[in-house]
Amino acid sequence: MGLEALVRWQHPQWGPISPGQFIPLAEETGQVETIGRWVLAKACRQARLWQSSLDSPPVVAVNLSARQFQRPDLVEMVAFMLRATGLDPSLLKLEITESAVLGDAEAAVATLRALKEIGVGLAIDDFGTGYSSLNYLRHFPVDDLKIDKSFVAGLGKDAGDAAIAEGIETGEQLGILRAMGCELGQGYRFGKPQPPAQIEPLLVNSAAKPGLRPTG
Repeated sequence: MGLEALVRWQHPQWGPISPGQFIPLAEETGQVETIGRWVLAKACRQARLWQSSLDSPPVVAVNLSARQFQRPDLVEMVAFMLRATGLDPSLLKLEITESAVLGDAEAAVATLRALKEIGVGLAIDDFGTGYSSLNYLRHFPVDDLKIDKSFVAGLGKDAGDAAIAEGIETGEQLGILRAMGCELGQGYRFGKPQPPAQIEPLLVNSAAKPGLRPTG
């Protein structure tokens, strides 16, 4: 159904460095905008290759940092990337954290509407961590709410979490979410992060099946 672009740092001396380590530093120094632009460009180019070679190319999701989302030229930058690569806008989905859109709701709505006008998909990521209500978020023109993995982690263990799908790692979690009517999910249960060359055979051989389907 889709894929999410993830950035990894393979340091020549220190080996693999987790995004949990370098992304906060990049945000603090302002480099997260440069990294974000590079990731978006690379993801659009890869998605364009799949658009050309596959009958049913996947939607590729790209995370936007709060700093990126607040840039006044964000919409122009995304439109430029789409034109430069020739990617169909419907094959790009931008994910914005719940906390990023809650900062300035009026400005957030304007930005989201402008992004929708150029044809890209929109998702609120980490939903449930920003203390907002569904009634509040219904004013945002987004396509998906991605339930934060902290809620999924307790499925099968904590009865309180059963009322709430990202971060699916076990068969038990998968079964509970299916029973709840959840149709799309993401997590290591379906597959770990892989480079495009390893993903392509899965895209070629995949077929839509009923029930919970992986998004990345």
